[in-house]
Amino acid sequence: MRDNGRVTSAIREPETPAAATPPRLIATDLDGTLLRDDKSVSPRTVAALAAAEEAGIEVFFVTGRPARWMDVVSDHVHGHGLAICGNGAAVVDLHGGPGAHRFVKVRELPRDNALDAVGLLRDAAPGTVYAVEQTYGFHQEPEYPKLHMEVPDDLAPAEELLAPDSPTAAEPVLKILAYHPELEPDAFLTLARLAIGDRATVTRSSPSALLEISGPGVSKASTLALCCAERGISHEEVVAFGDMPNDVEMLTWAGRSYAMGNAHPDVLAAASGRTVANNDDGVAVVIEQLLDGRR
Repeated sequence: MRDNGRVTSAIREPETPAAATPPRLIATDLDGTLLRDDKSVSPRTVAALAAAEEAGIEVFFVTGRPARWMDVVSDHVHGHGLAICGNGAAVVDLHGGPGAHRFVKVRELPRDNALDAVGLLRDAAPGTVYAVEQTYGFHQEPEYPKLHMEVPDDLAPAEELLAPDSPTAAEPVLKILAYHPELEPDAFLTLARLAIGDRATVTRSSPSALLEISGPGVSKASTLALCCAERGISHEEVVAFGDMPNDVEMLTWAGRSYAMGNAHPDVLAAASGRTVANNDDGVAVVIEQLLDGRR
């Protein structure tokens, strides 16, 4: 079930009134959703995205990735060229290509909240180590593992990196990454949410015990809702795709939503529909059916 034809029987259609509403915007996660496991965008998916845009349906990439990691889809941004990055912390114009992106909207994590989150989680889960993601910089503690294919700008304790007098204090913090070497991922997420409370938004998208901590109320869903409101698009006119806990709010908010066949159980429960796995082009399968239904 790859590039050799359309798949229909593997899709569960949403059983909601929104299913009859013509879509105006497609919101899709990247890793584990639009991208195959090798981080490629298949020819079938490229064609489906282009066909959606040609039909007048906007496509928004909505991801936990930072803007500098958006080169995997920079050739497929089409008209508006906007993407929601950092789990809703930034709206980025990708037209300039890798390294030349422009931040259109930033929803930062206040440093006081970030410091509170670090302290609370250190107490609740000893052994947690941190990295700090800013608009253009990436900084980490010395003990933070090499989870990303990049060299950090600074190595220092999180409390120093987030201090009001740090050398990067003028640059917004988009999110904190918190890693624990021993805890089970979902257990770590539950513990962190209880410990941090409303001081920040905590989610995860990695298969490891790596959490992503954003500003209060900042999520893929809330930033997508802002972007849709600016365009006069209602949630009933949005079709969303995802596979991990950081997609749950977006899938719940959208009028129609699809969990990938490889999705986390919480995502399967939250979505109103289901498609095949990312390696089987599940997003393209649904887009093709949506466009067929408009003819």
